[in-house]
Amino acid sequence: MAEKRDYYEVLGVSKGATDDELKKAYRKLAKQYHPDLNPDNKEAEIKFKEANEAYEVLSDKDKKARYDQFGHAGVDPSYGGGAGGYSGGFGGFGDMSDIFESFFGGFGGGSSRANPNAPRRGQDIRANIIIDFMEACKGKTAEMRINKMETCSDCHGSGAKEGTSPKTCPDCNGTGTVKVGQRTPFGVISQTKVCSRCSGKGKIIDSPCPTCSGQGRTRVAVTKKIDIPAGIDDGQTLQVRGFGDAGLNGGPSGDLNITVTVRPDPVFERDGYDIHTEIPITYSQATLGDEIVVPTIDGRVKYVVPEGTQTGTVFRLKGKGVKRLNRSDRGDQYVKVNVEVPANLSKKQKELLNAFEQSLNDKNYEKRKTFFEKIKDSFS
Repeated sequence: MAEKRDYYEVLGVSKGATDDELKKAYRKLAKQYHPDLNPDNKEAEIKFKEANEAYEVLSDKDKKARYDQFGHAGVDPSYGGGAGGYSGGFGGFGDMSDIFESFFGGFGGGSSRANPNAPRRGQDIRANIIIDFMEACKGKTAEMRINKMETCSDCHGSGAKEGTSPKTCPDCNGTGTVKVGQRTPFGVISQTKVCSRCSGKGKIIDSPCPTCSGQGRTRVAVTKKIDIPAGIDDGQTLQVRGFGDAGLNGGPSGDLNITVTVRPDPVFERDGYDIHTEIPITYSQATLGDEIVVPTIDGRVKYVVPEGTQTGTVFRLKGKGVKRLNRSDRGDQYVKVNVEVPANLSKKQKELLNAFEQSLNDKNYEKRKTFFEKIKDSFS
């Protein structure tokens, strides 16, 4: 089995990284290695899954605490013999942690163990989807293929072969733990340990279900239609309740959390629910005024540029922005016009332009006139 990389190393963050730093690092990697952007790239697929797994653990407070204390064994029972095989992190004095636990409730806040057969909620699943700019503005329905844990259809979650059922562990009477005495310098101390016979499950399955190998769940690929609402923005997360991993012992399923990545558009830029775009106009259009065609997310509209428009002027098209999430109103569109100075003039065109320029005076150049008046006042 290949050695797993450290989750902090995978995301490229320090152990003390904040939630925002973890999220930012994860989003960067998810975009970089997303399968849609790297078709038939096995290495990118592996790195994408690796980033998902790392963020799944480090973004969860409880899992992160276990990982920080025990490493991969604390969050993956199949790794290195599982968390139950952990022999202590005290340089060979693993039993000392049990002694302290019996006196002070342990370092984790108590030695009491929850009922191993109690219903447990399934884990949430994280996924990513990449959509176009216009799809984010208008909304769409997309199909996603999700790998998730489902309740085994043959044993219905019991883990036992059809026609049989699990039985209560006789050693721990279904509690998953047993009390043992240990001789110490302080005398014999009673300790609570995980039951070795049932591995803490509280029950024993003599005939495991062949479909799920006694786990009660199987991993399956499921196709799900996802309704992406109009107005969704880059980096936002959609939650599909109850579509995560199936719970254990009849517990509820987790949720599916989908992070949305929006491809940039060559014409439009988005700022919240407002749209920004830039349009070049000619010198004559700016000087004389003209009716121009402006692209919007709804199609083209006509707009009259007033006479004497200066380059950099911004016009507002009310209600032509993006629909607000779960509302009917919309943002606005802001159109910035840039006057394009004519180039590659012929000799005749230059002569005409010079003649035109000679016909102008200070009344035609208010900004220029004001500027030179300021200079005159400053240096007089």
